[in-house]
Amino acid sequence: MTGAETVRAAVLTGVGSVEVQERPRPVPRPDEVLVEVLSVGVCGSDTHYYEHGRIGSFVVEDQLVLGHEASGRIVQVGADVDPARVGERVSIEPGVPCRTCEQCLAGRYNLCPRMVFHATPPVDGSLVEIVSHHHAFVHPVPDGVDDDAAALAEPLSVGIWACRKGGVRLGSRVLVTGAGPVGILSAYAARAAGAAWVAVADVNPHRLAVVERMGFVALDVSAAPLDEALGGAREPEVLLECSGHEGSTVAGLHALARAGRAVLVGMGSDEMPLPVAALQERELVLTGVFRYANTWPTALGLLAHDDGSLAALVTGHFDLEHTADALTAAGRDPRAMKSMIHPGR
Repeated sequence: MTGAETVRAAVLTGVGSVEVQERPRPVPRPDEVLVEVLSVGVCGSDTHYYEHGRIGSFVVEDQLVLGHEASGRIVQVGADVDPARVGERVSIEPGVPCRTCEQCLAGRYNLCPRMVFHATPPVDGSLVEIVSHHHAFVHPVPDGVDDDAAALAEPLSVGIWACRKGGVRLGSRVLVTGAGPVGILSAYAARAAGAAWVAVADVNPHRLAVVERMGFVALDVSAAPLDEALGGAREPEVLLECSGHEGSTVAGLHALARAGRAVLVGMGSDEMPLPVAALQERELVLTGVFRYANTWPTALGLLAHDDGSLAALVTGHFDLEHTADALTAAGRDPRAMKSMIHPGR
């Protein structure tokens, strides 16, 4: 496969339609490497593009290769890249910024206006047998971290970035709303950052069971509102809102302690009403997150020391021909968490 002139890719051809197509094998630019893609995690954004053809201002106007949570093995390098990297197992940071604009030079490269990001229209993603990528954004994977775990570095990076934006530190009390993969990984990152109390709220009993097994406080808000589910617990200082649900966002903001910090992670409605009085009277700080910056070393370090608990997040394995099944698994099965697609199978 690595010497073939074409590679197979899972291509979104329209709303609700994915086809496996043969595409020309990429040729690396001088500063790029070719990666044989071994594992690709399905993100909610992939599913949203599949079901709706757009996310906010990002609209799929042509065929698009999906996927941006990827790991693999370097099989070829460009002229300016150390040839010793061939054979290296890697995790792909899917965005490549310009590295010269004001945001990049300030260290906020996630906000680069010229960012080229996998599976964000019109840029093709990583659901392909071989992908070409800038060498600086292809990170070596530590020994003991398997391909699926290496692909989790991307959503874990979202959680790490959310914790940094929320100022999570030693002794913090953190509330996470939404027990999907990003919510659980955000809780995981918060604990690694030193949080003394981490609670995760959701309505899905299967996901809450995962939360409990991982040692977090599980808050079932299916039958009781968040304030009742919290009971007599001290007010959290940080809210990581990972559901994208309007009601969860408002309830989470009301639950925060004075001078608390709220980070909007989940993507839901483009607009929603906010409890302005609570924001002002309690001097709450509210911010969003857009991807991440400088998180991969931390993410891979955490994965290298994981006790195996993150393996519970991977609940399905698929080949390219069953990409549509992977994209819709969470909608069909309440037990589904993170689907992994393996392009080489």
